[in-house]
Amino acid sequence: MSAERPSLPPVRLNSEAELARDALAAPLFVRAVRLARWAGAGTRVGAGGELVDAQLPAAAEHLGLAADEDGAAYASEAWRLAVDTGLLDVTDPEEGGEDAEGTVTTGENLALLTSGSPKDVLGIWLDGLDAVHADATAPVLDDFADLVGEDGSIDFDALDWDPEAEAEFLDGVLGNLYLLTLADNGAGDAPVPLPALAASMIVPDDMGEPTDDILEQVSEAMMRLDDQFRLLEPIGIVDYRPVDEALMAEEGETPVDDAVGGAEEDVTRYGMVRLTPLGLYGIRSLMLEAGFDAPAVGDLADKKADALLDGIAHYPESAARTEVELWLAGYGPEGAVAAATELLAAARGADEGAPLRRLHCQQALALAGPGAEPAVRAVLDDPQLGGLARVWLAERGATDVPAPPEDMIFWLAVDTIAAQLDADGELDELQGLVEGLSAQHSGFFDEAWRVDHPATADVLEAMGRLHSDKKAAKEARKAAFRARSRAGG
Repeated sequence: MSAERPSLPPVRLNSEAELARDALAAPLFVRAVRLARWAGAGTRVGAGGELVDAQLPAAAEHLGLAADEDGAAYASEAWRLAVDTGLLDVTDPEEGGEDAEGTVTTGENLALLTSGSPKDVLGIWLDGLDAVHADATAPVLDDFADLVGEDGSIDFDALDWDPEAEAEFLDGVLGNLYLLTLADNGAGDAPVPLPALAASMIVPDDMGEPTDDILEQVSEAMMRLDDQFRLLEPIGIVDYRPVDEALMAEEGETPVDDAVGGAEEDVTRYGMVRLTPLGLYGIRSLMLEAGFDAPAVGDLADKKADALLDGIAHYPESAARTEVELWLAGYGPEGAVAAATELLAAARGADEGAPLRRLHCQQALALAGPGAEPAVRAVLDDPQLGGLARVWLAERGATDVPAPPEDMIFWLAVDTIAAQLDADGELDELQGLVEGLSAQHSGFFDEAWRVDHPATADVLEAMGRLHSDKKAAKEARKAAFRARSRAGG
């Protein structure tokens, strides 16, 4: 009975203004911006757009870094990011071979960082994230000269590197980290041990004790991830505590043997990683680009009521409540009747998702306040909405609510259980609902099979599975058979 679910849970993102401030404060982005403002007509760049070696010490000094090998590497990295994000425009030399130099000018994106909108800033930052992601999945070259042939071509086969597989592995790790961060309705944002992330991609779900071969694969993956997260942290998507270098010096030991094997040891020594709020935004953007359904709370605030009710169908309770509150806020205090009217209209239907829509409509109306009452009273005679309207009015203490006809009582009971089955709620709660509804009405199963509801037979079958009383369960199964026979006739 369940409708198709979003592939990922909804994420609560910080505002674009907050995220843009985080992007501008990311260390690598800060250095890229500073170099973009430092560069001038006399800045020398190579044929590939890179800053020439002779300029690297000055660039490092401008960034407040030591004029040594590490400072030069940081400066070179920041320069590449400035070029990749359009903060700088580099023109290649028209001729002159390897020693020729290009020209550099300020890119139009540099001005957008101060004059543009937060969305403009985030767009530039996302370009930077793409560039850093590509760097993180690039091969590690111990001796590049060995890969260059006599004709100057690069022997890519000798790299033993599959770019698609590397990118897929890192994306899988980031996806798992995203899901872990959203676990328990966003309460799972504690740092995650690096071995656990590596193992999540390698150790089969049904494996008990990992084999030595699996542990070795996890160890190798963990070391690769250590390098990758060191590259990703400066762009601001993760807080990362690297692997303790002392572990690497312990000769003859596989670094994750104890961490994956469950030994009592300080797991933080093996690396800890946590997605930042900016990281949640960035990884979600990558997932959307890859075609995943990755909803964010607030996406439905400007949509029609039918899109709202369908969209929150399988949201966690607090996320659904926030989404509805944002949607209602669009109508303002004076728009309660209009909002309630649209919600009730969207709740109608005999399709598979309609019972869950009506359940969420009822919950949304509870947030709409007393101003929704005229719209609710207007549907008291509606066969599909009259039951929930009476429930809403009774919960608000109304004393003039007309008693529902018997067929409406049974229809509402079937509809309510159908919605809960589709919502995949807690088994104990669902069992309590089933037993409570059947106990409220004498001869429930003698009448329920006649209910003109598309889900009647499915609901009665479920009641037969869930009811703890064997006699009642048997009556439910018989009623389900009769309902199917009636529908077939």
